[in-house]
Amino acid sequence: MESDKSSDKQLKMAAALLKALELLPSEKRYEGIQGEKMVLDCKFTLALEDTGTLDIEWSLVAPDAQQSDQMIIGFNGIPYPQDGPLKGRVDFVSPTPGDGDASIIISNLQESDSGTYQCKVKKMPGSQNKKVTLNVYIRPAKTRCQIDGKQEIGKDLALKCNAVEGSSPLTYTWQKISGQEKLPATATFDVTGGVLHIKNASQEYSGTYRCISKNRVGSDECLVMLKVVPPSNTAGIIAGAIIGTLLFLIVLGVLIFFCCRKQKEKKYEKEIQHEIREDVAPPKSRTSTARSYIGSNIGSNHSSLGSLSPSNMDGYSKARYNHVPSEEMEKPPSQSPNYVPPKVAGPNLSRMGAIPVMIPAQSKDGSIV
Repeated sequence: MESDKSSDKQLKMAAALLKALELLPSEKRYEGIQGEKMVLDCKFTLALEDTGTLDIEWSLVAPDAQQSDQMIIGFNGIPYPQDGPLKGRVDFVSPTPGDGDASIIISNLQESDSGTYQCKVKKMPGSQNKKVTLNVYIRPAKTRCQIDGKQEIGKDLALKCNAVEGSSPLTYTWQKISGQEKLPATATFDVTGGVLHIKNASQEYSGTYRCISKNRVGSDECLVMLKVVPPSNTAGIIAGAIIGTLLFLIVLGVLIFFCCRKQKEKKYEKEIQHEIREDVAPPKSRTSTARSYIGSNIGSNHSSLGSLSPSNMDGYSKARYNHVPSEEMEKPPSQSPNYVPPKVAGPNLSRMGAIPVMIPAQSKDGSIV
């Protein structure tokens, strides 16, 4: 009987505690978007029996049972945020959480904020807690479109689409938005890979295509222009490239040849000038020049005298050889101050450095006296 009474008493006390402090129902799963805000609800009611100090704690539940939970913010008369990944980004929604609203708001959500959060409210003798799940997703962004393969009639090609940012799972959808607004009959696409395969392309497939990347929190898109043309003349292009290369090489060779030839000509001219300077004989002195000149005149005079007749010889010798060389003639001008050299017609031999020479007189029979 006593055991039954004690158990009844415990049940009544538990019922009283449950009645005293109660957490109101709210969402158990939340989905947020990176960069935005999210409110996690935690509202409660108190009774007159709750006379202790109010204590509120929010913590991030550890994913592993071997790790401890990480407290992110608390309230014990005043809010007291904790260090951690949410520092500076979490706060109570109500400025007075003790009035029954212990909800928190997380700003600038990050994908790493995903996890299980626990709200615990204590006011002795009552104590209650609840857990909620938060998942943060990234919208698709920076979606890029490209064409892989030659855009020629009869060729196989692929239109590729990829979102640089975005939480999985991502799905892709292709649409043709110009001309015949439907995908080619030979086209197949991968919903998760974002690739649109087109076989045996024709000009009818030309146009603008749009790819839409999507996940549970948003979407993004990109456009690409497909232009299918007849096959190019590959042989002509290759031949043109070869001819152009050969012409370039020929022009380059000609330029190099002329440059080398010009250098050789300059070098040859310098060598010729140097050889000329070495081979030129020194100039003759004035004395030798004058002597050669006088000798030539003597020879000419001998020939002239030989042509003269004996009758004319007497007058000629008297006119030009009436003076016999003497010792005074051999003296230099400095020793014979009264000597005046005779003037001879013809070139001025004294200016040429010649030395005067007297020609001996001849007799009528041609012998030298």
